[in-house]
Parts: sequence; C-alpha cells; structure tokens
Amino acid sequence: MSKSKHFTGQPIFNQLLSLIPRPLVNRLARKHNANRYCKKFKCHDHLVTMLFSSLHQCSSLRELITGMQVCCNRLKHLGLNHTPRKSTLADANSRRPVGFFEDLYHEIYDLHYGRLPDSLRGKTKLDRLFIIDSTTISLFSTVLAGAGSFGLNGKKKGGIKAHVLLRAKDNVPCFIKLTEAKQNDRKFLPFVQLPQDSIVVLDRGYNNYQKLKEWTEEKVSWIKRPDARAVLKVIEKRPVSEKDKQAGVLQDNVIEMGNPRTAKLNPIQKVRQVFFYDQEHKKRYEFITNNFKFSPLNIADLYKRRWQIETLFKRLKQNFNLYDFLGDNENAIRIQLWCTLIADLLVKIVKDKVAKKRRWSMANLTGLIRLHLSTYINLRAFLENPEKSLIGYHNPIEDQLKLFVT
Repeated sequence: MSKSKHFTGQPIFNQLLSLIPRPLVNRLARKHNANRYCKKFKCHDHLVTMLFSSLHQCSSLRELITGMQVCCNRLKHLGLNHTPRKSTLADANSRRPVGFFEDLYHEIYDLHYGRLPDSLRGKTKLDRLFIIDSTTISLFSTVLAGAGSFGLNGKKKGGIKAHVLLRAKDNVPCFIKLTEAKQNDRKFLPFVQLPQDSIVVLDRGYNNYQKLKEWTEEKVSWIKRPDARAVLKVIEKRPVSEKDKQAGVLQDNVIEMGNPRTAKLNPIQKVRQVFFYDQEHKKRYEFITNNFKFSPLNIADLYKRRWQIETLFKRLKQNFNLYDFLGDNENAIRIQLWCTLIADLLVKIVKDKVAKKRRWSMANLTGLIRLHLSTYINLRAFLENPEKSLIGYHNPIEDQLKLFVT
C-alpha cells in the first residue's frame, strides 16, 4: 500500500505554534513571574489551550477540555503532556498575569512584521499611514463598566473596549490596549508612539489637543474630523483649483483651533480645514489636519482609508467567538481577548508570509484552519497549490474489501 505523499509529520495547529518561539514564551514568563505557584500548567500550556479555544470557537470550559481530550494522541506535537482539568484552567485564567499575553502579542508582531523605525522619511503614503480607532465588546454582566444607556431593569451591561493602532500597510494591529468600555477614546493617545514623518488618521472622538500638538512638533501628520464642540476660527481661505472643485473639494482654509478661555490647558493651534462633498454618498465632510502640503483630495482619500480598521473589527467578530467567555472575572476575559488577538495575528502571518503565491481571504483561511486544526498536512504546500499538493494522494479505504456485497 503506497503511503500518502502530501501528509506532514506535524498537525496544522503545531505549524501555527511554530510561529511563536518557545524561548520568547519562557522569557516573558520569567519577566511577569507568570509560572509562580504552577507545578504543571505552565504559561506555554495555558497559551496552547486558549489558542485551541479561540481557533475552535469554544463557548465553554467543558467544550474546550473535551475537545482537547479527543485530540489526546496529538498533544505531544503541541508540547503538552496532558489535558488540563476545568478547575485548573479556570484558576489559571483568574490568576495568571494578563501582561504576559499582552507582551506576547506585541513581541510576535515585532518578530514577523518588524519594529517601527525612528523615521519613515522617503516611504510612500501607504507605508506611512496609521489608523486609530476602538471597538466595544459587550459582556454578560457588569464585570467591566460598560458604555451606553441603562436597560429596562435599570442596569447597564458590562463591556470591554479595544483601542487599536493599525498600520495600513500590514492591515494588522501594531499596538492594542484593552480598557473598560466607559473609558474615553482620547485617553488612549498618550500611549501611542509614532515614528517621524508618519501619517495618522483618527475619528472625531480623539479630541486630545495636547497630543495633537506633540505630534506636530514630532513631524507627524494627523487627519481627523473635528468634534461638534470644537472652537474653530477661520483666518485664511486657500484657493481651490477647478479640478479639485469638480472632484468634490468645497473649501480649503487655514484656521485656529482651540478655545481662548482654556488656552493654558489646550493650546490654540494653527491647522488646516478642508470641506469635501462625497458625490457617491451625497454627504458633506469636514476634515482638520496639521499638514499643509497634501492636496485637499489627498486629505480626503487618506481619511477614507480609515474604513480599513472597521473591516478589521468585523473580521475579528465574525471569525472568532467574542460572545461566550470562559470566565466571569476581568482577568479571564482579558486573557481570552488577548489569545483571540494572537490567534488572528497567527492566521494573518500565515496569509502574508506563508501563502504568498495564492490569494486567500481571511475568512476562508480561518475557516480552513479551524476545521483542520488537527489534520496532518503541509499547510504551506496546500495553501500555495491545493490541487498539486494532493497529486499522488492514495485513499486506503478503496483497497479495503467490502463486508457486505451490494
């Protein structure tokens, strides 16, 4: 009987885990003292278990543990000696430091996509573009303070907010911070560090004048929509060409942004104001920016790319289970979210670094990995050319004798 030629010695899950160096996990575990009081269920075991849950979209501890028990003959490939008990996993989710998983995500990103340089001078606009936005995930109870109105019972559901800095070139978050849902968006900006000559696009909720001034001094271009309560004073009207007018540009002004009464706290800044009419959606937009060199159409086009981060949020919520959580405490919820983000990052790395010769959508690739997580097949060869990788496949069932004649 000929042996199948397209099978590999490692399941797909182990091929994904190979993207995370084991020494990196051990180093971060020592940094956060994350293996303290743990005899068997170490950080690596915890990480593998939670990634298994995220990729399989498990909705309960029992579903996760029994799912791993079915794959017990493949645990050696994953570096596990045994499947954890429900109580062991629940205790680890409630006690292990969240900082271990947070740092692990950012270290994996830096390893495969590179750290941000000190300057992006000479790069294209897309290479220099960053997008900032946040998304809120509703929780089943008031574990974390939620946002929005109160329900009919007088209570408000809890929620957790993910503040994301997305690099448009990679289409993957390069910096993330998780907070309770009621946290204001503008409080995320002090944690953001951008290289010189970067371009950052923000929504109207990020109304931190002090940070905007710092970016101007650091030669970082920012584009945003003004807040409804912003005080703006036009000091100069710039000429608009006929070509720009036909494309939808209405006005191009130089303005002073800031309230003179609060100038000590929020300094008045000289910025640019662009009005643009979108003929396709019949809407009028107002943009403010500290960049006086870009054309008005470039300003509008760059802000239009902000929708890219909305597709990222949609991808996360469609491909992973962010509605059922394995714990009812803040620590467990944060760990599960970080492991979901790590799982999405691993799939994105496979799409960008492994499957280079063939275009795969993230939904298709995530579904394929989820269904065949324990299958022994060469993922790289299959993704590059599925038809060719299956040539020579021999089905042993065809050689078996039929028990009953039909």
